[in-house]
Amino acid sequence: MSSKKDTNWTLVPGSERDIASVRERCRQLVRRRAMVSAGVAAVPIPGLDVVSDLRLFAVLIDDINQEFGLSEQQIERLQPKFRLIAYEAAIGVGGMLVGKLVTREVVMQVLRKTGFKAVARQAGKLVPLAGQLASAGIGFFAFRQIGYQHVDACAKVAQELLAAGVHRPAEA
Repeated sequence: MSSKKDTNWTLVPGSERDIASVRERCRQLVRRRAMVSAGVAAVPIPGLDVVSDLRLFAVLIDDINQEFGLSEQQIERLQPKFRLIAYEAAIGVGGMLVGKLVTREVVMQVLRKTGFKAVARQAGKLVPLAGQLASAGIGFFAFRQIGYQHVDACAKVAQELLAAGVHRPAEA
Protein backbone atom coordinates (compact mmCIF):
# COMPACT_ATOMS: atom_id res chain seq x y z
CA MET A 1 0.00 0.00 0.00
CA SER A 2 1.44 3.35 -0.97
CA SER A 3 1.89 6.07 1.60
CA LYS A 4 1.50 8.80 -1.03
CA LYS A 5 -1.87 10.48 -1.22
CA ASP A 6 -3.37 11.48 -4.54
CA THR A 7 -4.23 15.15 -4.21
CA ASN A 8 -4.84 15.72 -7.91
CA TRP A 9 -8.63 15.47 -8.07
CA THR A 10 -11.55 17.78 -8.55
CA LEU A 11 -14.48 18.09 -6.18
CA VAL A 12 -18.08 18.29 -7.26
CA PRO A 13 -18.84 21.97 -7.99
CA GLY A 14 -19.90 23.70 -4.75
CA SER A 15 -22.61 26.05 -6.04
CA GLU A 16 -25.08 26.55 -8.86
CA ARG A 17 -22.71 29.16 -10.32
CA ASP A 18 -19.81 26.68 -10.23
CA ILE A 19 -21.94 24.04 -11.94
CA ALA A 20 -22.91 26.52 -14.67
CA SER A 21 -19.27 27.50 -15.14
CA VAL A 22 -18.09 23.89 -15.42
CA ARG A 23 -21.01 23.13 -17.75
CA GLU A 24 -20.01 25.94 -20.11
CA ARG A 25 -16.32 24.93 -20.06
CA CYS A 26 -17.31 21.37 -20.89
CA ARG A 27 -19.62 22.49 -23.71
CA GLN A 28 -16.68 24.42 -25.21
CA LEU A 29 -14.56 21.29 -24.91
CA VAL A 30 -17.28 19.29 -26.69
CA ARG A 31 -17.39 21.82 -29.54
CA ARG A 32 -13.60 21.73 -29.97
CA ARG A 33 -13.52 17.94 -30.02
CA ALA A 34 -16.48 17.84 -32.41
CA MET A 35 -14.52 20.08 -34.79
CA VAL A 36 -11.60 17.64 -34.64
CA SER A 37 -14.03 14.78 -35.30
CA ALA A 38 -15.47 16.66 -38.29
CA GLY A 39 -11.99 17.30 -39.66
CA VAL A 40 -11.15 13.61 -39.50
CA ALA A 41 -14.54 12.70 -41.03
CA ALA A 42 -13.72 14.86 -44.06
CA VAL A 43 -10.71 12.65 -44.85
CA PRO A 44 -11.85 10.14 -47.51
CA ILE A 45 -10.41 7.06 -45.78
CA PRO A 46 -13.20 4.63 -44.81
CA GLY A 47 -13.21 3.77 -41.11
CA LEU A 48 -10.71 6.41 -40.03
CA ASP A 49 -13.44 8.64 -38.63
CA VAL A 50 -14.95 5.79 -36.58
CA VAL A 51 -11.62 4.90 -34.97
CA SER A 52 -10.90 8.57 -34.31
CA ASP A 53 -14.38 9.18 -32.89
CA LEU A 54 -14.00 6.23 -30.49
CA ARG A 55 -10.79 7.63 -29.05
CA LEU A 56 -11.94 11.27 -29.02
CA PHE A 57 -15.24 10.39 -27.38
CA ALA A 58 -13.68 8.18 -24.70
CA VAL A 59 -11.23 10.92 -23.74
CA LEU A 60 -14.00 13.54 -23.86
CA ILE A 61 -16.24 11.58 -21.48
CA ASP A 62 -13.36 11.07 -19.06
CA ASP A 63 -12.50 14.78 -19.18
CA ILE A 64 -16.11 15.86 -18.57
CA ASN A 65 -16.54 13.43 -15.68
CA GLN A 66 -13.28 14.71 -14.17
CA GLU A 67 -14.35 18.37 -14.51
CA PHE A 68 -17.60 17.71 -12.65
CA GLY A 69 -15.86 15.63 -9.99
CA LEU A 70 -17.77 12.59 -11.22
CA SER A 71 -15.11 10.20 -12.46
CA GLU A 72 -15.21 6.69 -11.10
CA GLN A 73 -12.31 7.40 -8.72
CA GLN A 74 -13.81 10.71 -7.54
CA ILE A 75 -17.20 9.17 -6.81
CA GLU A 76 -15.52 6.36 -4.87
CA ARG A 77 -14.00 9.02 -2.58
CA LEU A 78 -17.42 10.36 -1.62
CA GLN A 79 -19.19 9.31 1.55
CA PRO A 80 -21.35 6.23 0.91
CA LYS A 81 -24.65 8.16 1.07
CA PHE A 82 -23.38 10.64 -1.56
CA ARG A 83 -22.05 7.82 -3.73
CA LEU A 84 -25.51 6.30 -3.74
CA ILE A 85 -27.09 9.66 -4.59
CA ALA A 86 -24.59 10.17 -7.44
CA TYR A 87 -25.28 6.78 -9.01
CA GLU A 88 -29.07 7.06 -8.54
CA ALA A 89 -29.05 10.54 -10.09
CA ALA A 90 -26.94 9.30 -13.01
CA ILE A 91 -29.40 6.49 -13.66
CA GLY A 92 -32.33 8.89 -13.30
CA VAL A 93 -31.03 11.28 -15.96
CA GLY A 94 -29.91 8.53 -18.30
CA GLY A 95 -26.25 9.36 -17.80
CA MET A 96 -24.89 5.88 -18.42
CA LEU A 97 -21.36 7.28 -18.69
CA VAL A 98 -21.40 9.36 -15.51
CA GLY A 99 -18.97 7.93 -12.98
CA LYS A 100 -18.04 5.01 -15.16
CA LEU A 101 -14.71 3.85 -16.48
CA VAL A 102 -15.15 4.52 -20.18
CA THR A 103 -14.10 1.56 -22.29
CA ARG A 104 -14.12 1.05 -26.02
CA GLU A 105 -17.18 -1.21 -25.69
CA VAL A 106 -19.16 1.42 -23.79
CA VAL A 107 -18.30 4.06 -26.37
CA MET A 108 -19.36 1.69 -29.16
CA GLN A 109 -22.76 1.24 -27.48
CA VAL A 110 -23.27 5.00 -27.34
CA LEU A 111 -22.13 5.54 -30.89
CA ARG A 112 -24.40 2.73 -32.12
CA LYS A 113 -27.33 4.87 -30.98
CA THR A 114 -26.34 7.22 -33.79
CA GLY A 115 -25.78 4.33 -36.22
CA PHE A 116 -27.89 5.80 -38.98
CA LYS A 117 -25.62 8.84 -38.97
CA ALA A 118 -22.55 6.64 -39.38
CA VAL A 119 -24.13 4.92 -42.38
CA ALA A 120 -24.99 8.31 -43.89
CA ARG A 121 -21.44 9.51 -43.30
CA GLN A 122 -19.92 6.45 -44.98
CA ALA A 123 -22.36 6.65 -47.90
CA GLY A 124 -21.64 10.36 -48.27
CA LYS A 125 -17.95 9.60 -48.78
CA LEU A 126 -18.77 7.86 -52.05
CA VAL A 127 -19.61 11.25 -53.58
CA PRO A 128 -16.42 13.30 -53.95
CA LEU A 129 -16.06 16.58 -52.01
CA ALA A 130 -19.79 17.14 -51.36
CA GLY A 131 -19.91 13.75 -49.63
CA GLN A 132 -16.85 14.58 -47.57
CA LEU A 133 -18.35 17.88 -46.46
CA ALA A 134 -21.67 16.22 -45.62
CA SER A 135 -19.82 13.51 -43.69
CA ALA A 136 -17.91 16.13 -41.73
CA GLY A 137 -21.09 18.07 -40.95
CA ILE A 138 -23.02 15.01 -39.83
CA GLY A 139 -20.04 13.90 -37.73
CA PHE A 140 -19.76 17.30 -36.06
CA PHE A 141 -23.44 17.49 -35.12
CA ALA A 142 -23.65 13.87 -33.93
CA PHE A 143 -20.51 14.18 -31.80
CA ARG A 144 -21.62 17.52 -30.39
CA GLN A 145 -25.10 16.25 -29.54
CA ILE A 146 -23.82 13.19 -27.69
CA GLY A 147 -21.26 15.31 -25.86
CA TYR A 148 -23.85 17.92 -24.86
CA GLN A 149 -26.14 15.20 -23.51
CA HIS A 150 -23.34 13.90 -21.32
CA VAL A 151 -22.48 17.41 -20.06
CA ASP A 152 -26.13 17.98 -19.15
CA ALA A 153 -26.34 14.61 -17.38
CA CYS A 154 -23.23 15.43 -15.33
CA ALA A 155 -24.61 18.87 -14.46
CA LYS A 156 -27.85 17.30 -13.21
CA VAL A 157 -25.96 14.76 -11.10
CA ALA A 158 -23.81 17.56 -9.64
CA GLN A 159 -27.00 19.54 -8.83
CA GLU A 160 -28.47 16.50 -7.07
CA LEU A 161 -25.32 16.12 -5.00
CA LEU A 162 -25.31 19.82 -4.18
CA ALA A 163 -28.96 19.64 -3.11
CA ALA A 164 -28.10 16.63 -0.91
CA GLY A 165 -25.43 18.68 0.86
CA VAL A 166 -22.26 17.12 -0.53
CA HIS A 167 -20.25 20.26 0.37
CA ARG A 168 -21.61 20.78 3.85
CA PRO A 169 -19.25 19.66 6.60
CA ALA A 170 -20.12 16.34 8.17
CA GLU A 171 -21.95 16.69 11.44
CA ALA A 172 -20.32 15.11 14.47
